[in-house]
Amino acid sequence: MTFASIHSGNSRLMDGGAFSEFVEVVGKGVDAAGVAVIVLGFAWATLLYLGRVARNGSPNLDLYTSYRQAIGRAILLGLEILVAADIIRTVAVTPTFESVSVLAIIVLIRTFLSATLELELTGRWPWQQRSASSPRTNAA
Repeated sequence: MTFASIHSGNSRLMDGGAFSEFVEVVGKGVDAAGVAVIVLGFAWATLLYLGRVARNGSPNLDLYTSYRQAIGRAILLGLEILVAADIIRTVAVTPTFESVSVLAIIVLIRTFLSATLELELTGRWPWQQRSASSPRTNAA
C-alpha cells in the first residue's frame, strides 16, 4: 500500500488492473455508442422515408436513394466510432503484437467498408475531389 492510498483512504489506486478495467468499461461504452448510432440512424432514416412516402403517396427512386444515403451515413459514423472503441481497448490495455495485429486487421476491414460505402453514397472514393458539376448528397 502506498502513502497516497493510505492518505486518501482508498486501498485501490489506478494501478494496472484498475486502469485496465476502466479502459475496458470506456471501450464498451464507446462500442455501445457506435452500435446505438447505427441503430438510431437506421430508425431515423426509416421514419423519414416512411413520412416522405406517405406525403408523396408512393415510393419513388429519389426517396429510395435518399433513404439509402441516410442509412449509409449512419453506418459510416457508427463504424468510425466502433474503430475508436477497438483502438481504445486494444492499444491502451494490452498493446501486445498479437492484439495490435488483430486491431490492424479489424481497422483494415472497417476502413474498406467505409470507403466502399462512401463510393456507394457519393459515387467517388473518399480521396477523390468533388467535381464542381457533381451534386452534393442531400442531408436526410
